[in-house]
Amino acid sequence: MFYLCKAAEQHMKPGSTVVNTTSVNAYKPSPILVAYAATKGAIQNFTSSMGQLWAEKGIRVNCVAPGPIWTPLIPSTMPPEKVKNFGKDVPLQRAGQCAELAAVYVSLASQDSSYMTGSTVQVTGSSPTI
Repeated sequence: MFYLCKAAEQHMKPGSTVVNTTSVNAYKPSPILVAYAATKGAIQNFTSSMGQLWAEKGIRVNCVAPGPIWTPLIPSTMPPEKVKNFGKDVPLQRAGQCAELAAVYVSLASQDSSYMTGSTVQVTGSSPTI
């Protein structure tokens, strides 16, 4: 991620944006996903740092932190009983759909969020991350 942003920097003009993806695991790490949770925490920290660093250049850097989202990875990496109950432990009692994240990414990439940088938008099914 660092080297990708470093390489892209020379091509970015004021008004450009970077939108990263972290996870609710950055806030609430799962003991069975140690490496995954650690990288998601690092992505959030990286986003915050880069948002501050590139602010003077007019380049915004933000990220999205999804909670449980239904993707092909879920049934391919979990036993059927876990798949059946995936996402039911959040207040909305269901996993989100990828399409439910789209508006957040589009907003962060657009001028609608021109006063946001170094921020994380949480799309967690109302699962608190405080």
